Amino acid sequence: MHLILTGATGLVGSGVLDAMIKMKDITKISVLSRRPVAMADDAKDPRISVIIHNDFTKYDSAVLDKLKDARGCVWALGISQTQVSKDEYIKITKDYALAASEAFQELARENEPFHFVYVSAVGATTDPGRFSPIFTRVKGETEIALAALRKRNPLFHASSARPAAVDGSAHEAIQKYRPTAPLVYRALAPFLYVPLRFGLSSIHSPTQPLGRFLTEMAMGKHPIASPAQDISMIGQFPILENSAIRRLVGLDSK
Repeated sequence: MHLILTGATGLVGSGVLDAMIKMKDITKISVLSRRPVAMADDAKDPRISVIIHNDFTKYDSAVLDKLKDARGCVWALGISQTQVSKDEYIKITKDYALAASEAFQELARENEPFHFVYVSAVGATTDPGRFSPIFTRVKGETEIALAALRKRNPLFHASSARPAAVDGSAHEAIQKYRPTAPLVYRALAPFLYVPLRFGLSSIHSPTQPLGRFLTEMAMGKHPIASPAQDISMIGQFPILENSAIRRLVGLDSK
């Protein structure tokens, strides 16, 4: 199976790339990136193709031809709202994902749906209030737009996953590729993740099982057709909270 990955140089994307490399039934991995991906280069895996893509608002025929037999995508491209302006955050978080989704419509074929997994975040909302932070609004707006695309094209199986506190500290394979976090975060992380792992595990998102789950979603292995306590639906578009991710990947009991 051929899968697409974005955001491979980020924390979540690194975890996903490691999962894809370890799954032998994945025959091709197309990584869309603005720059070389060290983890992909070091893997020396002939299945990996890094496609340097400078404009994530456009997909010409040359790019789409390289992706023509892909069956799914993990959209892990993203950035913190604290690192960019509001307009740039909307562009990266929402506009890029929707441009790709529109372009990838043609990858879906009869009896072979295309699975597009949008990596959202805990706190995202499709029903924002007056004081909802920008990231919760924009991610929620993206989810609503993706739901509309899925309704328009039943073969485009878009879904959204909302991981919480993403933790790559125990994921040995990605250690040298993890992006450098701000100094304050690095200082506090050791004190934050211990209680998360043992006292607040429901909001803990370790990258190794998270990467595996997102990859399996892109492969169509977790079909969801109805809501649950931690899964909401916009039509046929599922939104999975972190507790649902943990249940389905086997971290927590069902």
